[in-house]
Amino acid sequence: MHVSDEDVRGKTHGDFTTNADLAQTIKFAFRSNEGWTRLSNVQMECLELMATKIARILAGDANFPDHWNDIEGYARLAKDRV
Repeated sequence: MHVSDEDVRGKTHGDFTTNADLAQTIKFAFRSNEGWTRLSNVQMECLELMATKIARILAGDANFPDHWNDIEGYARLAKDRV
């Protein structure tokens, strides 16, 4: 039996529609906060990318190290530019 890349990715990342719903909910909360307007584009982008990773953690495999590594990487990118 052939296992598709999509099946493998689905186990670690979860369903794409679920991910999209979760990520957009998180991003909406970010954008709705008055502090959002004080952020640089880099900070906004890093937070939005983290939101996507958080959605993958919630919808998929929370023990998949890449999710956590990516969040750490985005935080470092923002920190290095402060």
